[in-house]
Order: sequence, then C-alpha cells, then structure tokens
Amino acid sequence: MPFQGLLMYIGTSRLVRRLHRKMKFDCIDAHYVYPDGLAATLLARLLKIPVVISARGTDINLFPKFGIIRPMIRWSLKRSDGLVGVCTALTDEMVELGAHPGKVKAIGNGVDLQRFRPVDRVEARRKLDMPEDAKIAVSVGSLIPRKGYQYLIPALAKISSRHPNLRLYIVGEGNFRGELERIVRDTGMQDQIQIVGNRANEELALWYAAADVSCLVSSREGWPNVLLESMACGTPVVATRVWGVPEIIVSREFGIMVEQNTEDIANGLDLALQTQWDRSVLVQHARTRTWEVVAEEVESFLAARVYERINNAGTGQFQNR
Repeated sequence: MPFQGLLMYIGTSRLVRRLHRKMKFDCIDAHYVYPDGLAATLLARLLKIPVVISARGTDINLFPKFGIIRPMIRWSLKRSDGLVGVCTALTDEMVELGAHPGKVKAIGNGVDLQRFRPVDRVEARRKLDMPEDAKIAVSVGSLIPRKGYQYLIPALAKISSRHPNLRLYIVGEGNFRGELERIVRDTGMQDQIQIVGNRANEELALWYAAADVSCLVSSREGWPNVLLESMACGTPVVATRVWGVPEIIVSREFGIMVEQNTEDIANGLDLALQTQWDRSVLVQHARTRTWEVVAEEVESFLAARVYERINNAGTGQFQNR
C-alpha cells in the first residue's frame, strides 16, 4: 500500500504525457485521495496544470490513520488546486489534515431517477417472490464487517416477537457471508432472514420498492448512494449516524438515524415499522439530488479552480472542452 501512489504515477506518466501533447488538458480530476490523488498530484506537477482531488469515504475516514501513508495524503491535499468531499464531514477532515479551507467544497452524490423510481409494492413483491402480507426490511451492501450486519441481524431478532411477520432481505456478497449465516442460525432467524447475494443494479429498485424500510447500519460511509436510491423508490431508511448520513436524512420525514449497536438499531427499526410514512415526500426529497445537479456543481467547481490557477499564474486561457 505505501508504494501504490508512486507506482500508479510511474505506470501512467508516459501515457499521460503523450495524451497531453495531443490535446492539452485543462486539469486533472482525481477520485480517491490515495493512491489516485497522490499519483494525480505528481502528474499535475509534471505537466504544470491544476489538479482537483475528490474524497469518497475510506480514503479520508480511514486511510489517514495509517502512519506510513498519512504524510503522502497530507502532501497531496496541501498541493492540490481544489478538493471535493462527498459530504461535509469529509471536507472538514481534509481541512484538519492540512487542506486550505478556501479550496475545499462538499458535493454529495446523486441518484439516477430513471433507474430508481416508485414501483407498485404488490407488483415488486410478486416479481421477487416475497410474501405480500409481510413487513419487509431490505439492506443493500457488501457483506463486510463495516456494514454492520452483525448488529442488524440480532436487532431484527430482538423485535421479531412484536412483528411476527417481519422479514429481512440482505442484498450483497462478500467474505463475511459465512459469519453472517452463522449469526442467522444462532439467532434462530433462518425463516425470517435471507441473504440473497448480489443482484444487478437495475434490479435494486424492485427490492427498495418492495420493502417497508431500508437499512444501512455501517460504521463508516462517505455519501451512501443506497439511501437516496431507497428514498427515490418511496422507501424510508434506518441508518447509522455516520459521516454523510445526516446530510441525507435531514428530517425525520425521510428516515431514522441510529447508533451502531443492536439495541439502538432494534428501536429504530421498531419505530420505522410503526410510522406512517408519506412516500411522496421521500420521492420528492430524492429528486432534488440528481446526477445532473451533481454534474453542474462539479463542472462549476473545476472551472473555478482552473480559472484561479490561471489568474494566479497571470498567463494562459481556460479552454472549455
């Protein structure tokens, strides 16, 4: 890991220089602070052009804790012309790491409204072979410890006596699956919890639409796309209060935030299942954050950072390509 950024730079520098000779770049737009951001910063210095780096989550909320790469992350942040974080919590952390506050902007992710939209619940359940009269929770994400399924499964067991027709469908795959299957057996929830594995992205709208509530109980996130995707389908969310989540669930009209422990998740689920949600409000909230909106914000920020670099240098002209 300590060599990935440097190796990425060495492995791409020849190609990037050749492409730059064919068509001059206005800037480099790098996503993921390390190793990509380090490589991009080195390339930008080589070509003498601006670089903007975007933080997605783990690259800032985890990687700086590794002492051997923290200095490289700080070096890149201090020398970039602009920095984007997918949530304010990430931009704040970048400033703490040494980034100039005036070069940092939070731009959250968006949602594809063509793919994620309301679908009739009965129809969705029929297509997915779910019981029509059940209370259904769905959770979408990789089967890894960070996603918190080891807390979600016992939480569901804890409230199952109050919701005897409750079902949980976990959509995803990963190396933690065996352990999660053991937890399901140990809690005696084999008939109520199914781990269905990976599903195509275009199928996820059906899973959200079929559910009464969607769950995300991670220990770390950047801007979790699954929350807006669920809301765009009209389904409320129960999610842990981490990083960008409070910037998505800005009102109790959209979902319930919890801490990552079995008791709090159980209480949040119980409350969500008893709440009468206005699904049209959820859908309208998601529709304010489309990928088209995100694209305009990113374009504007890139242009501003390039213009500032040009003005500071006193030469050159921004080319809108």
